[in-house]
Amino acid sequence: MKRQPTVYVIDDDPAILHVLAELIGLTGLNTKSYASATEFLEAYEATSPACLVLDVRLPGMSGPELQQRLAHSGNALPIIFITGHADAAIEAEAMKHGAIGFLEKPFRPQDLIENIQKAIALAEENWQSPSQSPHAPP
Repeated sequence: MKRQPTVYVIDDDPAILHVLAELIGLTGLNTKSYASATEFLEAYEATSPACLVLDVRLPGMSGPELQQRLAHSGNALPIIFITGHADAAIEAEAMKHGAIGFLEKPFRPQDLIENIQKAIALAEENWQSPSQSPHAPP
């Protein structure tokens, strides 16, 4: 049985979280929203193919710091970064470490959806059941 993919959204702006959840929901994908990287890590369980829409600047742990933490734990969750503060060095580093996309706010909704579709396709391709390969972050 094919598992329904999930799009995890992390942004510290409640209005952005709401809009993104609604937009992604229109595609028929499951969406879970978090206000911080720490909140996400506390709740995340790898139960289906998934991707992460991640703000660069977050309170506490930044988006790039979360990307590094997930990578060090062996979690290959595809990441799409979003930011209101474009920085070529941060973008280059994020892409070097495997980010699927890097979008500057405001972005076209279609650009986000296209990046999510790519990320979900990659997640489904790489998906193994949690009993075969643990994906949970530390």
